[in-house]
Amino acid sequence: MPLCCRHYGFGFAAGLAEHYLRGFHGRTAATFVPCHGLRDELEARGYARVEVIGRGVDARLYTPTRRSVALRLSWGAGARAPVFLCVGRPAREKNLPLAFEAYAAARRRHPSARMVVVGDGPLRAPLQHEHPEVHFAGLQQDERLAAHYASADVLLSPSLSETFGSVTLEAMASGLAVVAFDRAAAGALVDSGRNGWLVAPGDAGGFVATAAGLLDDADHDALVALRQRARTTALAHDWEPVQRAFEARLAELAAAPGRRIAPLHRAAWPLTGTPPAAR
Repeated sequence: MPLCCRHYGFGFAAGLAEHYLRGFHGRTAATFVPCHGLRDELEARGYARVEVIGRGVDARLYTPTRRSVALRLSWGAGARAPVFLCVGRPAREKNLPLAFEAYAAARRRHPSARMVVVGDGPLRAPLQHEHPEVHFAGLQQDERLAAHYASADVLLSPSLSETFGSVTLEAMASGLAVVAFDRAAAGALVDSGRNGWLVAPGDAGGFVATAAGLLDDADHDALVALRQRARTTALAHDWEPVQRAFEARLAELAAAPGRRIAPLHRAAWPLTGTPPAAR
């Protein structure tokens, strides 16, 4: 939330939001996060009892077998034309202009490249107007979403605000190479150069160069192998063991002797000074 405050012009409220959230989560027996990087970040900011419970993916839904020639043709992509994909809500915190910059750089070197954006949000209309060369597919769900993943080749993930990003796992399960900053899900799942590419957080130039440069590799078999390794990585993250671990931990916390939710101090509501129960 503090980062979102800054994205939407309310940076002055970031400290108040952080204070409230620390107080809110401080009442809990545990705060669950999806990756170790986020746990370390929250602990450094003063959050207590932060535990990691991973995320999973439905690898039967998100699979390379859903690749659709007809869908690719509707994007203007031939059989070997590389397709960049962005999936998510078109909004400020998604940093989509960086993905468009990377695509433009790639297209100058490889004119057959195409780009598809899946998702709907407040910036879709202005971005679609500004980038007529990009295909905006809107909101897609279930099998249609899975087909969009599988019919692309490279996922561009330029956001620095993700807490995990299920999109990364869905893309890898679909056999896509991922280009992302080294944080959140990508930082935990991508072995750079082996099953995707990582860039130092905030290195916009590095992101553009990596995304554009990967198409220069004349060894098509190397890219195919990398995408296969991405799929293999995702297969190790099935939802069932994640759910079992989560349920077991909840049972442990519920059975802990003397477990009680403490009242939240009045100062945890900095905007009003009054907790909700008192209003």
